Amino acid sequence: MTQELSGKVAIVTGGASGIGRATVELFAREGAKVVIADVDEARGEELAAQLGEAVAFRRTDVASADDVRALVDFAVSRFGGLHIMFNNAGISGAMQSRFLDDGLQDFQKVMGINAFGVMVGTQAAARHMAKHGGGSIINTASIAGIKAGFGVMTYRASKAAVIHFTKCAAIDLAEYGIRVNCIAPGHIRTAMSSYAAPGMAPETAERVQKAVSEAMDAGRPLRRQGRPDDVAQAALYLGSDRSAQVTGILIPVDGGLTAGDAVNHLEEIMEARARALSS
Repeated sequence: MTQELSGKVAIVTGGASGIGRATVELFAREGAKVVIADVDEARGEELAAQLGEAVAFRRTDVASADDVRALVDFAVSRFGGLHIMFNNAGISGAMQSRFLDDGLQDFQKVMGINAFGVMVGTQAAARHMAKHGGGSIINTASIAGIKAGFGVMTYRASKAAVIHFTKCAAIDLAEYGIRVNCIAPGHIRTAMSSYAAPGMAPETAERVQKAVSEAMDAGRPLRRQGRPDDVAQAALYLGSDRSAQVTGILIPVDGGLTAGDAVNHLEEIMEARARALSS
């Protein structure tokens, strides 16, 4: 390890599992003191215990402004400051495939965690950073906030909000030396992205996940399954001094999915032309 984050204090929301956990582990290896923020107390406490005294857990509901402000106070009190805020916590909400079938019952919850949680996390961290030399704020969006498509409308809207908010906050907070950037993961293998039903047998769940991953890989130029550490590496770059001149950007970590259509339509057209000529 390069100890790139030596001397820095970081908060990672949603840090007990998935992308958040991978980021906590990487930041700790790179020398940062890290606060894990999550509603999952068992996993959060377990991870903090595994990683030692440089890592602490704080139960936090990011949809609660009081919880998030207390989280920032905790990090400053425990480790003496705050240099990196990774607003990573998020939920998918109901997985409705078509808008007309969506009852929108989870709208407030999804927006509260995915959009409000990012906004209040940014504000709470920035209020400290503005008085202490600046810092780096990183927000987790999704390619669902970039690409329009069918279904999961609330989730898509919440992540689009995160992307636009990030750019606005980057402009607003630049005078304080605070950088605000955004990561948009593609299909990353985590519990949140699983298409297995609750209570499904492990072997069945693995079969379902494999089939879904293969379907998603077909539309991605890099035919490779994304991992939580792929996103953590992007967060490391944005949290480190290597990105000192970088603010207001969106980094898709998606295997090229948002770069364009991975299907060779010209080839399809020429094959159709050849079939027509031969008939």
